[in-house]
Amino acid sequence: MKTRLTILTALLLLSTMFGVNAQTKESKYGVDSAKTILSASLYGEMVKQKNYKEALPSWRYIFNNAPKFQRSTYSKGVDIMRGMYYATKDKKYIDTLMMVYDQRIKYFGVHKTYNEAWILGRKGGDLFAFNKNNMASIKEAYNIMKKSIAMGGLDTEAAVVNKTMEAGKLLVMAGELAPDLVIDDYLAFMDLLKAQIEKYPKKAENIKGAIVNVENDFFAAGVADCETLSSIFTPKFEANPKDMVLIDKIMKMLNRQECEDGALYAKVAEQKYRLEPSADAAHDLAKMFIKKKQFSKSKEYIQKSIELEGDAEVKADLHFKLGSILLMENNLVDSKKNALDAIKNKPNLGNAYLLIGKCYAAASKDFPGKLHEKQALYWVAVDKFMKAKSVDPECAVEANKLIQTYSKYFPAKEEAFMQGLKEGETYKIGSWINETTKIRLNE
Repeated sequence: MKTRLTILTALLLLSTMFGVNAQTKESKYGVDSAKTILSASLYGEMVKQKNYKEALPSWRYIFNNAPKFQRSTYSKGVDIMRGMYYATKDKKYIDTLMMVYDQRIKYFGVHKTYNEAWILGRKGGDLFAFNKNNMASIKEAYNIMKKSIAMGGLDTEAAVVNKTMEAGKLLVMAGELAPDLVIDDYLAFMDLLKAQIEKYPKKAENIKGAIVNVENDFFAAGVADCETLSSIFTPKFEANPKDMVLIDKIMKMLNRQECEDGALYAKVAEQKYRLEPSADAAHDLAKMFIKKKQFSKSKEYIQKSIELEGDAEVKADLHFKLGSILLMENNLVDSKKNALDAIKNKPNLGNAYLLIGKCYAAASKDFPGKLHEKQALYWVAVDKFMKAKSVDPECAVEANKLIQTYSKYFPAKEEAFMQGLKEGETYKIGSWINETTKIRLNE
């Protein structure tokens, strides 16, 4: 009571400064400046105490009579309406909550951060959160949030993207939204969220959480399996076989879901290469042939992709893939060559060092010379495994397993003594290996 009297006394003094001039609703202080200031202080105090019922009359006065007074009218209005709904479960407070967002757009929609796009995102998010059993409201919320994302772009809150995907899932499962629209959303949202991580690294954990939720909702929608994607896109592709926008969308989706061995993938990938023989198109065909285990064809298209590719990191990945196929075919020399080309394009590509180490280990059996000369290849193999995890910590688990496996094949001390080998001394391996290493022995 004492607090309210203190506020009232102070405000009466302030009101003499402003007077009760004839003002309009559209002026900053509304139709009655003194009453506006008094009401703002009264409801502000009640909101701090989470006494939303007491806050409501004073807040309503400002909302109706001084809508331009301050932005906090709307942020606190959201708190009041949410609080009243939680307390009463009366839907009229959700209706008023939507009005709060609409009026905020009207009077405070131009702001560097909290602009119309941001407000629409919050509005759609609340409409969705409070109406998950009402399909009409879900659809309205979905459209509001889609508009928010279109307007906000990379500045869209990750939570809004998350909720939009969840709303889309519910709509497609209810037959209220076409499956291909949900697929469009998924592709766009994943690209958006990944770009946000680049732009806002401090928010990375929050954004990564949204990525997981978007993926989970998309898979739960029931349109992500290869068979469904084929049934959705096959008639569209057959009707528009030269539509590169459609072709790129189909390939992006099929690649993301690892549907490279299906009939649709083959048709679209071949058509894409026929229309635009790019590095990307050749790579798509290479992945298809890898999945089908047609390695000679896959090598052909990986090589074409390498020749056409301009991005160093992508080229590194292509060389690594080609080197991996060559290792399976026991073409160790060319496998190593491609691994080195991969490293040249991406020095921290740990997998390429692992590949070289595997080539050396595989070469040991047929390498010319005595037993210890064959075993020496395990030294350089382990060197590469050590290098792999030093440049790329993500390779550490595999590298450690390989180190443990091949260290067992180091020469025994007794054999080393007979061959004049001393632990720690430098040792040179010739031929296509061409490496210098250190002697290491087993008990």
